[in-house]
This record gives sequence, structure tokens and C-alpha cells, in this order.
Amino acid sequence: MTLEEQKEIQQLKQWLMQSQHQAVISGCNDILRRTREDMRVSQHILKEVLYLKAVAYRLLADVNSAIETLNELISYFPDYARAFQELGYCYLASDRKRAAHSFYQATRFNPALLTAWLQLEKMYKADNQSQALALCQQQIAFLTSLPRALLGATDLMHEGQLHKAEQVCRQFLASNEHHPEAMMLLAEIGIQLKVYSDAEFLLESCVTLYPDNDRAAAAYQNLLSKLGKFPDAVSVAKKRLQYAPESFTVKVGLAHALVGVGELEQAIDIYRELLSENEDRPAVWVALGHALKAKGDTREAVNAYERAIVFADDFGDAYWSLANTKTYRFSDELLAKMILLVDAEATKLDDEIHICFALGKGFEDSADPTRAFAYYERGNRRKKRTLQFDIAKTEKALQAQQQAFTKGCFNKTQGCQAADPIFIVGLPRAGSTLLEQILASHSQVDGTMELHDILGIASSLSHQATPYPLNVSALSNETLSKLGEQYLRQTRAYRQGAPFFIDKMPNNFIHIGLIKKILPNAKIIDARRNPMDCCFSGFKQLFGEGQEFSYSLNDIGRYYNAYEKLMDHWHSVLPGEILTVQHEEVLDDLEAQVKRILAFCGLTFEEACLAFHKTKRVIKTPSSEQVRQPIYKTGMGQWKPFESYLDELKDVLPARS
Repeated sequence: MTLEEQKEIQQLKQWLMQSQHQAVISGCNDILRRTREDMRVSQHILKEVLYLKAVAYRLLADVNSAIETLNELISYFPDYARAFQELGYCYLASDRKRAAHSFYQATRFNPALLTAWLQLEKMYKADNQSQALALCQQQIAFLTSLPRALLGATDLMHEGQLHKAEQVCRQFLASNEHHPEAMMLLAEIGIQLKVYSDAEFLLESCVTLYPDNDRAAAAYQNLLSKLGKFPDAVSVAKKRLQYAPESFTVKVGLAHALVGVGELEQAIDIYRELLSENEDRPAVWVALGHALKAKGDTREAVNAYERAIVFADDFGDAYWSLANTKTYRFSDELLAKMILLVDAEATKLDDEIHICFALGKGFEDSADPTRAFAYYERGNRRKKRTLQFDIAKTEKALQAQQQAFTKGCFNKTQGCQAADPIFIVGLPRAGSTLLEQILASHSQVDGTMELHDILGIASSLSHQATPYPLNVSALSNETLSKLGEQYLRQTRAYRQGAPFFIDKMPNNFIHIGLIKKILPNAKIIDARRNPMDCCFSGFKQLFGEGQEFSYSLNDIGRYYNAYEKLMDHWHSVLPGEILTVQHEEVLDDLEAQVKRILAFCGLTFEEACLAFHKTKRVIKTPSSEQVRQPIYKTGMGQWKPFESYLDELKDVLPARS
């Protein structure tokens, strides 16, 4: 936001405090007119102006205009908590049910909105909703117990003002060292800023200082899982269980961590035990389904997802999980039900997004590309508006890799000399799971999963005087070797004893320079797919986390271009060190490509690699069911029925349509 824009907003707020409501509305309309003419105006301005305009209308008792303005605001920013809180005030006098729903939505998107919780408390008391009232009062008690500065910082964090929140939190910690709530809050801010190493240190310290604080332990375990440090997450979960052996949430946390390390039977046993105590736990049914799907038991996984819907028929994750098996087919009756749910006012934003993607898959399977694309586009649009993703920043980050790593900076005698890892990189939905399954069928290769360890090492190098990747060239040989050894040590828990193992984190394509500095003998395979197929397949996929570029056709096309450009650079500075495998060529001539891949990895040919679909192993990616079948080509050209809707993508990839 420019200084001039800040002055305009401040003037509007001053008029509002002086009850010059009409002046606020006129001033807002002037800014909005300019905003719509100049799309370079910041989104923050649009949010602030529409909000102030709505408040001014409500204070003028023009509730209808206030509601209309708020609905426009929410269409742009569907997770803006204060817009829902204001909507609650607008409905208080005329529609208590809508008011309650609006306040509830506000607390979902910003749990620090004490005034919204207090309004809900009044309503729950009046309606004798004892269970909801108890949870509400619990949150009110927690918020009122927080020091004023931490409550303010928590509010700022949930409003997306992360740097301001960090500043307030650090100031508080300067005079209140080791305050547990402040340490946890600063860690959460760090996670949102993707400063994962700092967040991990804070939470580890908090757990050490306050071993009986389960909120801190749970936050630490969740971060470890997010970073792919599942063995450590299991260790934390087991310690939590010692303090609270009967806790439902602790048992669920342990099961989630066990899934992460591939201990599926133990996890499934825990989920089933919890469901035997109480079947009305839809999130546990979905978690059980994920574990069963990773194990290869798709039929039982589908049953688990369907049971989740029985207990919560608007649970979007259950519908998307069914669609994400890639083999499930929705009935016409279920599609009709999902359409009603996705348009229902009571459906939560996250559920709406999940159901939109499921409907897209359902109508695509029904050969109705018009309706399928409408729901894919709606789900992507809603999801993108909850993210703060800037493709231009990502393009610059990939360009920085090219600047940091030149041909002369690589020395095969430096770094850890182990040749164990085989990295499979590329874009999501490019066929990397198939390549992993082929290689994991070899007797000398362990399949693992999408390991986060290279991303973690890159993150640990990011917050220094000279930031990553520009600082890698200055690292000593001793440091490079230690980083390579650290990677091998951290990934050992995922191996089963074979000489080689696979790391199938697609995003590692960004960090090939780092990989080759710390592990010069590692093999790197680039999974490549037809750009239109790859990009559209990514657009149709609702990812668990990350891959923010995939929720816009323009973004995903630009990301693909940046990926290709960076891969060209890696090939030029590391000639012969990367094998590009085209997905379509694998489908056309499996045996030739398998022999080519094995030769590159220095492995002898084994027939089992051709019968990869018979290999039983844990697979947790969306392609898990597809690679448990023999080669088929139905995935090729899936974008073509949607061609008339993909001009935005084709314009970015003009030579590849």
C-alpha cells in the first residue's frame, strides 16, 4: 500500500469515528471507481474500502446496502473474518439464524475475534445450545486470559498482517521471556511466513521448557509432520500419550504420525479403536480412508469415506477423498445432493471448495465438460482467494537459482560422496509416481515418499545475511558434506535396507543445484509430461497443501514455463547429470524407457520393473490407484474436451496446444 493510499484509508477511518458516514461512503465509492479502472491497486485497499463502506451503511441504518456491500466483499475475500462479523451485526435485528451463522463464520476464520464469540455466547444461551455454549465459553476464557498484546498479535495474524503480528509478539517476548503462549504464537506466525526452522526451534524449546503443555506439544508435532519429519512426530506423539493416555486427540495425532512413517497397520488399528468407541467421528473415518488407500485397500477406503458422509453429509473432504481415488464414480443422486450442498448458505468455505473439485471430477466422469469445468473453475477461484500467492515472486525465486548456480560452481569431489538417493523431480501430476513405482519394484531400490528434507535444508539456509540460494557457493566443503550426511541421516527411517532409495518430492527440481553441491553422486530424474495435460491435471487437483500456483490457469502456465526454463539451465550447467523422462514415451514403450532409466541409475534390468503394478508398497499420492494397474493411456489428452475453456492457459503456452 502506497503512502497516499494509507492517507486515504486513514481519512476514511477518521470520518467514520466522527460519524460522517455519508462522507465515508462517497470517499469509498471514489476509491472503488479508481480501483476497478486500475487493477494494479492493491487488494488490501479493496478489502479496507469495502469494509469501511459497509460499516458506514450499517451505522446509517441502511442495512440492505451494508449487506450488499459485504456480500461483494466476501466474494473477493471469502475468508475475511471481519466481513462475516459485520454481516452478523447487520442481521441481528432481522434474522437471528443468519446472524449466528455469520458470527460463527467470523470465528472460524479468525478465532481471536472476541466480540463475535461474545455475540455467539448470548445466542447459544438463549437457544439452550449447551454443547456449543461450552465450547464458546472455553474460547472466551482462553482469549480473555491472554495478555492484551498477545490477543492483538493473534488478531493481526489471523487478519493476514503477519509482519505486524511478529513485531508485536517479539516486543512482548523481549520483556516476557519464554512466555509459552507467545512462543507458540510466534512459531505459528513463522509457519505462515514459511520460516520453518525458526518455528521448529521455538516449539522445540517450548516443549522442553513446558513438557506438560499439550498445546505446545501438539503444535510441535503438527509442524514436524508438515516438514515431513514423521519419525520425530511419532516420538513427540508417544510422549504426549504418556501424559494423556486416554486423550482422543492425542491418539488421533499418534495415528496420523504413524501413517507418515508408513506404519499403516498400527494407525488403522488406532482409528478403528476410536471409531468402535464412537462412530460419529467423520474426520476419523476420512483419516482411516486415507490410511487404507495408502495401503492399497481402495474398496475399504471408499467405505470409510462414505461412512464419513453418513455422519456429516456436508463434509467436503469426504466427497473430495472419494473423487481423489480417481476410480470412484458418483451416482446421479449423489451429484444432485452435492450441488445442493455446494450452494447452501450453511456450507463452510472449505467444504464448498472440496465439493466443487469433487463435482468437477464427477461431471468429467459423466462426459459433461461444461458443468465439470464450471465447478473446477469455481473451486480454484475460491481456493486462490484464500491464498497470498504471487506468481511473479515465484518466477523471481526460480531465476535466482539460475544466478546462484553456474557451471563452474560444481565440484564432484565436494560434498557427501554417497550415491544412495535417486531424486524424481518435476511438476505435480507429471507421472512421477509411475516412475517411482517402476524403480521401487527393483530389488536394489527402496521406495519412500515425497520427502521434505531437501526443502528443509534449503529453508535452514534461507535466513542468513546472504540468503539462499546465493549463499550456497560460499559454503565450505565441510559444511556441504555435513548437509549431505544430515539428509541421509534424516531419511534413513524411511528406508528398508536397499542400497538405493527414491525421494519423490516434485518441488526438488528447484533445488537441484543444492542437491548436487551436497550430494554430487545422487541421481536426478525429471518427470516430464505434455504441458497442456500436466497443467490442466494440476488445475483439477485440490492439493493437501502447497502447490499454490495450481489454482489459476495463468499461474500454472507461467509456473510450467519457469520450470522448463530452470530445467534447461540445470541441463546446461550439469550436463549428463539429469535424465528427462517423457511420460508419453513411457506409455508408448514401457520396456525401452525402463531399461533407459535403470541404465542411468546404474542398475541391472529386472522384469519386476515392467510388472510394477504388482509391487505392494505404501503410496500416498493422488496417483496411488493408477500405478497399481498396468500401463494405460486414458490420461493422455484429457484436456481436449475442455479446450474451449482453456484459452488463458493456451495463451501462456502458445506453442504447445
